[in-house]
Amino acid sequence: MRKQVLLLGSWALLASSILLGSSQSPATEENTGILQIEANGEDFVREGFVSKDGWEITFDKLYVNLAEVTAYQTEPPYNAATGGQPQALETVLLVSEETVDLALGDENAAPILVAEVPAPPGRYNALSWKMPKAAEGPAAGYSLVAIATASKDGQTIPFTLKIDEEMQFTCGDFVGEERKGILQPGGKADLEATFHFDHLFGDGEAPPDDEINTGALGFAPLAALAEDGKLEADAVTLQQKLSPPDYNKLKAILPSLGHVGEGHCHESLMVHRDGQ
Repeated sequence: MRKQVLLLGSWALLASSILLGSSQSPATEENTGILQIEANGEDFVREGFVSKDGWEITFDKLYVNLAEVTAYQTEPPYNAATGGQPQALETVLLVSEETVDLALGDENAAPILVAEVPAPPGRYNALSWKMPKAAEGPAAGYSLVAIATASKDGQTIPFTLKIDEEMQFTCGDFVGEERKGILQPGGKADLEATFHFDHLFGDGEAPPDDEINTGALGFAPLAALAEDGKLEADAVTLQQKLSPPDYNKLKAILPSLGHVGEGHCHESLMVHRDGQ
């Protein structure tokens, strides 16, 4: 599996860019550990899945553009339900900007290692990232690009969705089988930005009245937009051709994609320097 790794090579660079406003004593080379950040589209992306309306979906590429990925040691713990900024004791910049393909690897692949950087020890119990439009690369002009195939009842539709909405997520502790972000002196710990694409398409293995399906768009509204057996749509196309209820549902779903494992995030639209 190809890993995209961002390394900050020297302590001089670390000292100048990594810790801002810390209330603790500066870390030393002796007790500094390594903090990793992974991006995970979960089994839905790596293995494929069946949507709530019976379409079998497999992803060839699923690009998300991540920027200003930042880990925090916070006190009190960050509460995504109330939002606001983490009250940070330590702040570590993990990634300046990187486009990640969540579909990399086979069904047994691990989450994508995006970066690893030196960091002071402690419990990193909050994570934030932005999803701006990529300036270059395979997702240029968009924050999210999905290249996939949907099949049902002998019909196959290759499709590409290009989303340009720019979002930012601020999240608390990772919720999963194991705790993440506990960095021992001289050790290594990981954090995870998780993306739940079943929120968009639903889950054919769950009951129709399950929350994951009642709130999902499914694939049928997108299949109806296909021309000559394929679909390529950006935000303008989706707004023009989806019914208003379906387009509004899509817009409402996008902020729910970002998680930390099963832990929720506070999502807001990005605010640019020019105020737009």
